[in-house]
Parts: sequence; structure tokens; C-alpha cells
Amino acid sequence: MRIIITEFMDEAAVAALARRFDVRYDPDLVDRRDALLAALADAEAVIVRNRTQVDADMLAAAKRLKVVGRLGVGLDNIDVAACRDRGIEVIPATGANARAVAEYVIATALMLLRGAYTASAEVAAGAWPRTAYSNGLEAEQRMLGIVGFGGIGQLTAKLAQGIGMRVAAFDPMLPADSAVWQQTRVQRLELDALLSAADVVTLHIPLTPDTRNLFDGARIGSMKSGGILINTARGGIVDETALAAALKSGQLRGAAIDVFDQEPVKAAGALADAPNLILTPHIAGLTQEANERVSSVVAERVAAVLDGAAHASAQGGR
Repeated sequence: MRIIITEFMDEAAVAALARRFDVRYDPDLVDRRDALLAALADAEAVIVRNRTQVDADMLAAAKRLKVVGRLGVGLDNIDVAACRDRGIEVIPATGANARAVAEYVIATALMLLRGAYTASAEVAAGAWPRTAYSNGLEAEQRMLGIVGFGGIGQLTAKLAQGIGMRVAAFDPMLPADSAVWQQTRVQRLELDALLSAADVVTLHIPLTPDTRNLFDGARIGSMKSGGILINTARGGIVDETALAAALKSGQLRGAAIDVFDQEPVKAAGALADAPNLILTPHIAGLTQEANERVSSVVAERVAAVLDGAAHASAQGGR
């Protein structure tokens, strides 16, 4: 059985698959669409990250496809309904990069609360802006508001509580009587109440028609004055122009954005000259450890699907 891997994957996991299957590992294949479609003609499995669009054209080219492995958790680049209709399993690496994302949230929250970590160039140049950077904030007893309280949100809450933060969360999929609230010691709030109370708001929701531009000018404007917004979920949830305006006006203290409506970001885009802003290239879930976990989990689960298919085929041939 043949597996096509279109984006980077941990080498140990690739080698483990290659010992048992016919593997084509080509991490640049995502950027050569015609070659990708041609490669899929005899593939039973494809493993992708977030840039490969598993759409109608790709599924049409992959007539033997049985499973799509996703090196991550977001599925907005995969036509899940079409895969379901064709009996193709979609396997995300649920939970495997949660620690990396949660640590990113806490790290950027601390940086933006303190506000001093952009002083390196000034100090190195001989300036001594001690007074300007002497009014940073401590995290203890400040509120972290989590929008989307799944596995990543719950781990982020645990880390935040470990440094003395109060934590509240909004998740319409978790009813008020869910055991999760008591187990995590997290306050359940509706979205508007959470935004008005939280010192730091972090997003952990999928991009859907309902969540696109969820954080528009009005919703960002409803956040607590001097609040901080962190988005490691998906670009498109936050209106980047509205965010830039809120940072420039001082309505928000800062923001950390790891995901964007268009990736890579256009030069001189809406966020280019916004102050108190940390921008990273969609790497919140990427660490050495997370890459190994994500790749290992997906490799094992894809192999299990192919083994099941081979067994079924052998049984049918008897």
C-alpha cells in the first residue's frame, strides 16, 4: 500500500512507515499541485499538514484513498464531508500538540503583560528606558478567558492556574452541568461576560462560517480595556484590521497572533505597524517534542487503518 506525505513530518515516523509501506515523503509536494495530484493516483493514504487542500480535485485524483492523516488538529483544509461520503477516514493528531500550544499561550501572555521584552534593541544601543518599562503587570490573580474549552483550552487553564491566574471559559458545546467545569475548577461564562472580565483572552475554536470574523471590531471593542488577545486557533476568526486599530488606539494592551487569514502574511498588511504585537508564523503547536508526538500518533493511526483495509481485503478474497 502506498502513502504520500505532502508536508514535513518527523523523520523517525516516516522511517517507521517506510519499513512497512511504500512511502513517498516529499515535504515540498504541497507547492506542486499538478505533481501532487499525479502522485495520488495509486495512493491508499495521504498525510498532510494545514497547507495541503484536500478538496474535490484531490479526492477525485485519489481514487484508491482510504485514509487522510492530518499532522495537527484543525480540519478546515480538508473536505471532511466528502471524505465521509467516500468512506475515507480522516485522522487528526488530537491532543498531540496541546502542550506546545498551551505553553505558547502562557509565554506570550506573560510577555505582553510585562511589556518589557521589546526593549532589547534600545538597551543594546545604549539607551536605558528603565522608567518606561517599570510598570509591567503580574499574572497572579489576573483572569485568563478561554474561548473554546477542549483539550488545548483545558491544558492552558491548568498551566495558568499554576502561576496563580484565575480562569474562566466559554464553550457552547459544554453545558453548565458538564463535569469538566468542576474537574478543572474553571468558571463558565457566556462570551460577552468573559470578554468584559478577562485580562487575557485566548482562542481555541475552529474556523467555521459561524466563527469567521467572530472577533470583529465590535467584539474586540467589548473586551476589557487594556486586555490582551491571543490567537493560536485559525486565521479568519480575528478581523486583523480591527485588531490593529484596537492596538493603535490603546484599547488593547497587546496581542499575540500565530495564525492569519492569509498565510504567508502580505508585506505591509493590516498588522504591519501595530504596536505591542507578537507575530509568529503558525508555529504555536510546533516544537521538537510536539513534532515527534504528532508524527508518531498519525503514523500509528494511518498504519492501523491500512492494516484493517488489508485484512478486510484478504478476508474478502477467500
